[in-house]
Amino acid sequence: MKINRRRRLIRTFNLLDQPIRFNPFVFSRTFFMWAVTGLVGGIIAGGYWIVLEHFTEFLAEFQGWQVIPTMAICGLLAGLVIHFIGDPGEIHLIVNNIRFNKGKLEPKNNPSMILSSLFCVASGGSLGPEAPLVQVTGSTGTWLGKIFRLKGEELRSLSIAGMASGFTALFGAPLGGSLFSLEILHHKHAVEYYKAIIPALVASCFSYLMFALIIHLGIGATWDLKAYHYTGVYDFLYATLFGIVGTFFGWIFIFVVKFFKKVFEYRAFPIYIKTFVGGIILGVIAYNFPITRYFGHNEINQLIGGNFGLNFLILILVFKILAIAITVTSGWRGGFIIPLFFVGTTLGLIIHNLFPGVDTTLAIVSCMAAINACVTRTPMSTTIILGTLTGFTYFVPILFASLTGYFLAPRIPFIGSQSEKLVEE
Repeated sequence: MKINRRRRLIRTFNLLDQPIRFNPFVFSRTFFMWAVTGLVGGIIAGGYWIVLEHFTEFLAEFQGWQVIPTMAICGLLAGLVIHFIGDPGEIHLIVNNIRFNKGKLEPKNNPSMILSSLFCVASGGSLGPEAPLVQVTGSTGTWLGKIFRLKGEELRSLSIAGMASGFTALFGAPLGGSLFSLEILHHKHAVEYYKAIIPALVASCFSYLMFALIIHLGIGATWDLKAYHYTGVYDFLYATLFGIVGTFFGWIFIFVVKFFKKVFEYRAFPIYIKTFVGGIILGVIAYNFPITRYFGHNEINQLIGGNFGLNFLILILVFKILAIAITVTSGWRGGFIIPLFFVGTTLGLIIHNLFPGVDTTLAIVSCMAAINACVTRTPMSTTIILGTLTGFTYFVPILFASLTGYFLAPRIPFIGSQSEKLVEE
């Protein structure tokens, strides 16, 4: 007993001899690193968005037949930028670097990514600015991590936090952007790097705040869907059925992309020839179907309020899928998430035309969720992002559709680096 008392006394005195550290809060130095990453990411995203808007307005002046030479020339210029400055890669490369390059995204490719994507997105390509934003903000996180002398998982987490700040700026959903940056890196059915969720959330919140201040972003839905009213448990069945339709077209999109990839890789032409040819084809499609031009951020509202007939909607669906596939495979730079939401919107409107008794909003949101989850394998973040962008507050039906798209997706994923886990070097 005496020995035990002495041991307790010794431990007590040892504790008293240590310097007293008073820190009543959870946040510490790392919190400020995540916050700085988000603030810088928000500033970059805001600046990129302003330049993109002005450049888009300038190129939008070219209408009618002028669309064809405009998109062809922009494709050529984007290809020349990639050829002479460097190939920035695509979302596949970003995922690979996070998983297999110790979480490092190199900033050296940012000038090429920014310039080429501005030509591609502003001229009317069916790709959005999410890939450029994520590449630039993610590499900024890596750069800041090196300044703060971070290594290992801490450096990877800061890179992911930078990626999350880019997704959040585009989608306007801090929680959805954070989860998307983690889900898109997953392997099979497991979300990796879950330790990065808090850094991603903090960076996303600060990025959203800064982006909103720069472009005067309001809080609310982006797309003007009618209010959805829950009618009963059968709505979950409808969401699943609509999800199956969306998943089917997700498969079609993947196979169309693979087909055009083989076409553009049949001969080893320089990248600027491929982007030039792609620009001509995209210009022809945009000339005949102007609503398929651009990545769909504003065009989705035109589609919803346009009261188009069934035949025209089917044509839009076909040519939008072709436009996205050609944009992706011909070397144009950008992201395909919002264009896929456009496809989902078209599908939902077609279903409503075929079955007028169907709730239009439920059909649209379910198809949007399923096709994106099928292609990107991000069911959780897709649900949250769509809830934010559409104002659809009933998350459960969207989740049913997202999970349908996820589990009915092809075994070999569209993003190749999600297929198998390689050993890090």
